[in-house]
Amino acid sequence: MGHDNGSLWPVTFHEGGSVQGGRVQTGGRGRGPVIAGGGIGVVVVTLLISLLSGNGLNVGQLFDSLGGGAGAGAEESDSYLGSCTAEEANSDPSCRLAMTAHSLDVFWEKALPKQTPKDYTLPRVHKFTGSVQTACGPATKDTGPFYCPPDQTVYIDISFFDELQSRFGGSNGALAQEYIVAHEFGHHIENLIELLEKADRSGTGANSGSVKIELMADCLAGMWAGNAATTVDPKTGVPFLDPITDAQLQDALSAAAAVGDDHIQKQVTGQVNPEGFTHGSSEQRMRWFKRGYDGGTLAKCNTFNAPSL
Repeated sequence: MGHDNGSLWPVTFHEGGSVQGGRVQTGGRGRGPVIAGGGIGVVVVTLLISLLSGNGLNVGQLFDSLGGGAGAGAEESDSYLGSCTAEEANSDPSCRLAMTAHSLDVFWEKALPKQTPKDYTLPRVHKFTGSVQTACGPATKDTGPFYCPPDQTVYIDISFFDELQSRFGGSNGALAQEYIVAHEFGHHIENLIELLEKADRSGTGANSGSVKIELMADCLAGMWAGNAATTVDPKTGVPFLDPITDAQLQDALSAAAAVGDDHIQKQVTGQVNPEGFTHGSSEQRMRWFKRGYDGGTLAKCNTFNAPSL
């Protein structure tokens, strides 16, 4: 694991907080053909080049395979991350993942039934290394963090946090890491309200269903972040996060910009092709995260009802 730059903008979980073990599953290496791209917005370089060169590859369909494609069942494991204190979560990315998931659970358990007729169910969280078997098929760390609807699981190789900075030029700070996790939980919310199955994610383009799904997940991540410092852990009676500063907020926005389609395309090929967008531009991803952060609701975050993206 590379250096954790979370200390650059120290978003701190409130002193005295903790999370019990058993929330985050660990381990697992899959075999056979793998899901090659998807998740938070990372696309395998060769696939992106193929799309931009016009050879007919439809990356939208590839991303769609993450959302319901047939595949082997999720690999079971008895290995789970142990208990973590808030102090450990402030310095260790694995504990930060567990604490963030716990915070997201508490927030959405209250927020979702207040705004929809649906109740919140906890998604599984699987931290893997290298490769993993999922209900959407085998995947590798090159896939990037992703959510698989058939097994309702968020999959993440936390080495991606280092790549977010070293490969894509974004921040690897604490709130940036938490934004990544919250985005994937956003897809779980979309799944619970049956938006994933209704959306047409087979195509690409700046106004495609794929882009709308991703931008809405960014907005839902912003909703959590905007409330994390006032969301109280019922087990400890203290808020999960200390108040987020402007510098820390910029940290998360930097991560959102780094995984924008235009930024990745420009970095890989030197050109931007909006017809190949599947996740939204850097500007859109930052703006929709901020929309959720600034008092967002499920209705305000619904990109499918928005007059423009």
